[in-house]
Parts: sequence; structure tokens; C-alpha cells
Amino acid sequence: MSAEIERAASLLRAGALVAFPTETVYGLGADARNPAAVAKIFAAKGRPADHPLIVHLPDTTHLTHWASDIPEAAHVLAKAFWPGPLTLILKRQADVPDAVTGGQDTVGLRVPNHPLALELLHSFGAGIAAPSANRFGRISPTTAEHVREDLGEAVALILNGGPCSVGIESTIVDLSGPRTTILRPGMLSASEIGRVLGRVPDIAGDPLAAPTPRASGTLAAHYAPRTPLVLMPDDSLPITLRNAIVQKERVAVLATFPAPFNHPLIEWHVAPADPAGFAHDLYAKLRELDALGCDRIIVQKPVGQPWQAIHDRLKRAAAGSGSR
Repeated sequence: MSAEIERAASLLRAGALVAFPTETVYGLGADARNPAAVAKIFAAKGRPADHPLIVHLPDTTHLTHWASDIPEAAHVLAKAFWPGPLTLILKRQADVPDAVTGGQDTVGLRVPNHPLALELLHSFGAGIAAPSANRFGRISPTTAEHVREDLGEAVALILNGGPCSVGIESTIVDLSGPRTTILRPGMLSASEIGRVLGRVPDIAGDPLAAPTPRASGTLAAHYAPRTPLVLMPDDSLPITLRNAIVQKERVAVLATFPAPFNHPLIEWHVAPADPAGFAHDLYAKLRELDALGCDRIIVQKPVGQPWQAIHDRLKRAAAGSGSR
């Protein structure tokens, strides 16, 4: 075990914040059993205190430390997909701090699939509460540098594990009620989950009117750049860009195909044409485009089931964008 991991575990035991990589995004970690430490997460992010966090576990044996009335489906999904980009919402144990659950009767749990995260969790030996390591509502971090840019000295230590391999947040599955429901789509799809369970899970409706989310990252506006962002079908892009040029509007574009024409006012960026590659690059690319200082960011609207999670993130990013 490395000295840096031992230092990170010691800092967590002392109530400090440690940022660490997972396969999805970088997490801002605190001892999930320490309400004062967890409160530092909310302060550093500017996150409302009634928004639940996800507790990261070393392995499946820790599931019963946090959850009660665990259905068989939870064990089946954990065996199939942990470590991995899957969060399970389960009925909480009575001693789980309200600071972690947002006062709800459920708790979100997952075992991440990243060697540094797992090494840290095993060294710490308990659950680490960890939302994404960025300012609340803004673009999630997929590199250590993103964490430094957003949170700076609010974090005692940032473990650098390189770019995250998946690039968007985990699929969240609610197993706390009579039906299996996906609250937040991720790169682990509903069909993959359905194949393991033998039944297709429900998909939660968009929580546009819900003031308090059932799970992390499910607000209508989230993952947002400061530059206004719009989603647009690929066949609408050329005419939209020509109109922008007439209006002398500087536009950044993210699309899976080359620019139909070149112009000094258009910053065109080509994204991977496959969902996994697009997701891997998405947040880093949105940060890059946001830093250009354009009047608008236009992203090619993804369509089709394999793009569901990416469309979810972009839709929420568009809803929350534009506030400086």
C-alpha cells in the first residue's frame, strides 16, 4: 500500500476531505459515518444539505452495514456489476447519518471500479461518502486537474488516477420499493440490468417538479457549463451556424462529424461517434468549450437507446447552463 493512500485514509479518519478517482468521475470523499466531515462536502461544493450522497464501499460484504431489508435483486446486481458504475438505492440502516441520506429513509451505495479508489476504500476500511468533486450543478470532473480548478484548497488531498475511464456518473437503480426503477441512466444500460434480473426495470420520470431529489445527480439542471448550451439535431446545424455568423455570434460546436464549413466565429470540435467514446470525453470537452468564452455552445443532439445516458446529462447541462 502506497504512502499516499495511507495518508489519504488518515486524513479521512481525521475528518478531512479527500478527492479520489473512480471509473465514472472524481469523487469528493469524507468519512460517511462522520456528520461533521460530511458537512464539509456540502460546504465545499455549495450543495444543498437535503441532497443525498452516494456511499462508496470497499466490497459487497459492507452492504449490510448500511442497508436493511436488502432484496435478492440487490445481491444479484451487486454480484453482476460491482465493482462498477452501478449505484443501488436501498432502505437504510437506522444508524446511517441523516447528513448522508438527506434525511430520507434510503441510502445510495456502490463499489467503484478503479484501483486507487478500491485501495483507498480498503485502507480506510469503511464507507466513504463521495459526490462528484466539483462545485454544485457544474460540470463533473474527470481528471485531478478539474478538481483543483473547482475546489482548490477545500480538499486536503487529491489522489491522481488519471482520466476516468467511463466519464459520466453511475446508473442509479432504486430497489427500496416494490418495483425496480432506474432513477438516473448511466453507461450500464437498462437492458443489461434487465438481462441479469430477468425483467426490464422501470425508468423514472423526469423530476422537473421535485424540489428534493431521490438520488444524487437527478435535478433537472445539472452538469452545466457557464456558457449557454443548446442541443440541436445534426441536420439543423448548418443553417443555425450561418444565422449565428450573420448575427456575429461566436459559437462552439461539439458534434460527431467534421464541420460543414469553416469560419473564424465557429469553434468546431469533433467528438467520438460511439457512445462510450463520447461519454469518456464529454465533461472534459464541455470544460474546454466553456473556457473559450463563446456566446453559445451547441451540441449535436444524441438519439437512440445507446445514447440515453449521454442525452440525459446534456439535457440537464442545457437546463442549468448560462449562469456566470
